[in-house]
Amino acid sequence: MNFQTWFFAQHPNIPFSSAEAVLALVADGGTVPFIARYRKERTGNLDEVAIQDVIDGHEKWQEILQRQAHILEQIEKQKQLTPELRESIQNTFELERLEDIYLPYKVKRKTKATQAREAGIEPLADWIWNCGHGTEQPQPGQTLEIWAFTFRNEEKGYPDAASAIEGAQDILVERLSEVPGLRQKVREKTFAEAFVITHKAPKAKPHSKYENYFQFHEPISSLLKPENSHRYLALRRGWIEEELTLAIGGKPDGEGGDAGLEASLLAEYEALALSVPDSPGAEVLRKAARLALKAHVQPSIDSEVHKALKTVADEVAIKVFAENVRKLLLASPFGPKAVLGVDPGVRTGCKLAVVDDSGKFISHTVIHLQSDDAKAAAKQILKDVFATGMIRAIAVGNGTAGREAELFVRAAVKEAGIENLPVVMVSESGASVYSASEVAREEFPDLDITVRGAISIARRLQDPLAELVKVDPKSIGVGQYQHDVSQARLKKTLDHVVDSCVNQVGVNLNTASMHLLAHVAGIGPGLAKAVVEYRGGKGLFGSRAELLEVPRFSQKAFEQAAGFLRVPESSNPLDNTGVHPERYPLLEARAASLGKSVSDLMGSGVAALREDSEFKASLGDFTFEDLIQELEKPGRDCRESFIPFSFRDDIYELKDLQAGMICPGIVTNVTNFGAFVDIGVHQDGLVHLSQLAQRFVKDPREVVSAGDRVHVKVLEVDLDKKQISLSMKQASEAPRRERPHQERRQQAGEDGERRSSRGPRSKGRPMDRGGPPRRPQPPRPVFNNAFAALADLRNQLKPKK
Repeated sequence: MNFQTWFFAQHPNIPFSSAEAVLALVADGGTVPFIARYRKERTGNLDEVAIQDVIDGHEKWQEILQRQAHILEQIEKQKQLTPELRESIQNTFELERLEDIYLPYKVKRKTKATQAREAGIEPLADWIWNCGHGTEQPQPGQTLEIWAFTFRNEEKGYPDAASAIEGAQDILVERLSEVPGLRQKVREKTFAEAFVITHKAPKAKPHSKYENYFQFHEPISSLLKPENSHRYLALRRGWIEEELTLAIGGKPDGEGGDAGLEASLLAEYEALALSVPDSPGAEVLRKAARLALKAHVQPSIDSEVHKALKTVADEVAIKVFAENVRKLLLASPFGPKAVLGVDPGVRTGCKLAVVDDSGKFISHTVIHLQSDDAKAAAKQILKDVFATGMIRAIAVGNGTAGREAELFVRAAVKEAGIENLPVVMVSESGASVYSASEVAREEFPDLDITVRGAISIARRLQDPLAELVKVDPKSIGVGQYQHDVSQARLKKTLDHVVDSCVNQVGVNLNTASMHLLAHVAGIGPGLAKAVVEYRGGKGLFGSRAELLEVPRFSQKAFEQAAGFLRVPESSNPLDNTGVHPERYPLLEARAASLGKSVSDLMGSGVAALREDSEFKASLGDFTFEDLIQELEKPGRDCRESFIPFSFRDDIYELKDLQAGMICPGIVTNVTNFGAFVDIGVHQDGLVHLSQLAQRFVKDPREVVSAGDRVHVKVLEVDLDKKQISLSMKQASEAPRRERPHQERRQQAGEDGERRSSRGPRSKGRPMDRGGPPRRPQPPRPVFNNAFAALADLRNQLKPKK
């Protein structure tokens, strides 16, 4: 077998020619985002997932070859490497089976069998074995006890016949447990027929969340299916928390049962261990067979089962986590407009922070909502901020007291007579991690942690991606058993997701933070810092090409990064698109041949190129289509347009819920068994897989994704367990995900219920087109609160020209 045949068996849907192209590009310094976006002709349009599969597959192949080489070397050193054994090792490409072959030759720590051999007892074990298989006959009067007495070795701890027989048995147990073919039979039978079995453990808690698993069994073959793998993680966690016992065995009380499976496996070992039932050491061989199976092979295979189940469950859970993180990172941005961030609090009050249209921090204060006087003062503070006329939205964190703060702020906005100022609940997941991080301390060394949190909340509304890249994606909290999976693998996968999202959206070279730039293909933290320092010293970049003037920014780094960077201020309009600079000369030449400038070919002018077959042939089909899309909508953002959202005003605590209520909500997490939805009561409700749609749903991701806006019906509320059961298939006549922006706009006036769930309908000019919100009277520059420290707040909040 070579890499091609092995890889095809693993990934039959990826052409090997494409895989070869990927590996060649990676060897040349290519990154996954760059290869996926700008080398489609070479890879046959493989996406990032397939490209990563090729890279991971090649690494696994190299691991197998290295293990083969190591095993061959170690056995050859022992002078036991026969031609047949060499061929067997070289033709085995499963790591578990390689280890089975290597096991008899593996240098072990000192075992009972090793001690017995050192005491000279192995000839006794050979005699018992040979007699048991009819290849040797005991001499007249030669009993096991008499013959064993001749092997006693008091100095080595074998003073009599009984201890010598026990030593021989230890050798036979090890010999039987290391037979590769028999281990494989146990492995196959266990994976095919055995069950994972759990029972209630002595430390189980009252009203335990593991009650469903107190008497539970499921076939291993079933739990190995991706759609069921989450149950294994639940069982494993219950076992770790000592509320469950966990075992591998035959089906309890079933036909044959546990005893049937064990008996069939034991019969295999006894058949190998003994063919002459009345031989002198027959009982020793039977006992050795039983010990080899139960004390050595079965525990080892059980470990393999747990490892296999954990691997599948980890893979699925990490995939779910990654998909949820991707959805959150690519959530609709409010855009570069000034935002008031509110970090809710009860005892210490709600922290307010204003950021301008570029995300720059302006000022902060605190309001309290614990008494009527405090609320009156808080409303005055908010009115004064609104009076500047430049606050375009209010972002309220969804943490403790978030709903109370949101309702209060909404009331203040309504009382101020402002009709077009959205108040939006923003997820705080990971905000506390950011606030206490080194990144936040570097940004705001003189500010309190809670103020940093309010700033982060405001920025999350402006651009979720730009702000969330500062937080470890594991802290965002949209995973399924995220603490139970391989943390190294989880980090690697989530880092890939962040990189993918950043490069998919593109980065403004003149406004991006160092943390955002670090995720651009080919850049990384070191070059990102160099870019920011260069920008700070030299001023804004005038073009993409100017990147090459940054110290240590090589031509290779430029090749990988340039297409993902945007320079709106550039004189070359292509610098604000996803067109790679390597395509500039060809495009410029084509424009000249048509008697046009490049800018003439953008927008509606792209029609001049759309039917140009010669130009298409020079680029290739995939590259041509990408280029046409970029020219058609230069500077476009692939994320959906922002639409405000609000929860029901009459519920903000668990006790406010009643069965039968229809509530708007936001999907916060999608798992294999359903979706969690935030309906504004500080506790996400579960829409079970069976309640997602009227039709059968195998995978929840077929119906919902993290960030989707849905309507749900409350089925049941358990105040003691703080659990909410929800349904989407019973949520009035319109259980659905939020529709695309254009369709929503067309029907905004047709569905009052949906409109109310997103906040009041805008009047006058849309917010994303500039212009202040409508007010009943002209704004007055009032600064009679903590914001008064910056008397030029109004000027600082004016949109930059």
